[in-house]
Amino acid sequence: MLSAMTDMVPIPLAGMESVKLMNRIDTKFVAPACLLPEMLRLAQPDYYIQEIDGQRLAAYDTLYYDTPDLQMYLRHHDRQLHRQKIRIRTYIGSQLTFLEVKNKSNKGRTKKKRIVVQTADLQSIDAEQREWLTGKSWYDISTLQPQLHTRFERITLVNRAKTERLTIDTALRWENVQTGQKAALGDAVIIELKRDGYQPSEMLDILRSLRIKPMKISKYCIGTALTDHTVKNNRFRPKLRQLAKLTSPTPSERGLIERNTQYVFNGTSMALMENKNNLNG
Repeated sequence: MLSAMTDMVPIPLAGMESVKLMNRIDTKFVAPACLLPEMLRLAQPDYYIQEIDGQRLAAYDTLYYDTPDLQMYLRHHDRQLHRQKIRIRTYIGSQLTFLEVKNKSNKGRTKKKRIVVQTADLQSIDAEQREWLTGKSWYDISTLQPQLHTRFERITLVNRAKTERLTIDTALRWENVQTGQKAALGDAVIIELKRDGYQPSEMLDILRSLRIKPMKISKYCIGTALTDHTVKNNRFRPKLRQLAKLTSPTPSERGLIERNTQYVFNGTSMALMENKNNLNG
């Protein structure tokens, strides 16, 4: 994977200003991690890779907040089209921290608002920040409690036309603040294609060629379902089964992945290890 990343043309953070896409259409995918090097190779002609201080893989730590009875989680579980999530996200490399409010509309659009804060503790934000959140939150902010830590390493791509952004979240793991339980996604990555609308996308063609299909998924909801066995999760169970299958492919699926990517498996786990023919060539 490292060679595929280093072969791409970099774009600095300043070059990403025009593709923030704070009001957008999101399309999500989940794929075995061993498909990632081939996906990056195919993306090289049409996409830049974000690079900050020489780093192309950025670490994130996100703390999601919810009400004590998990109203945000349950709205998603119960298929309510209007949804909101509130989180504090820290970019580990820069140590910048943002308080973010994400709204999803019944038209499938995601709107995100955020402000810089100095702490991940919602109860410690200052009066001006509290006023900002009160004006954006659908919930009484005094009832919000820390619910779930979500940590991952992210690769960010942007197309040459700067009309879409792609994020690839790897090494995803969760820790439930309330239960103390932990979980990890294992050998799979979550891919998010962020566009202003439904315009054509070279990345969609790449993903189709690798047989990577769209999947509606929430990192917060899946992490909560995996780390809190008391919550209602029946509508997430099919997705949990799909994720289990992706992280534990059958022998025939292994063969398909190897043929498509020229990458091989090491034992029972998907290893990002180059095919011996490539190493010898």
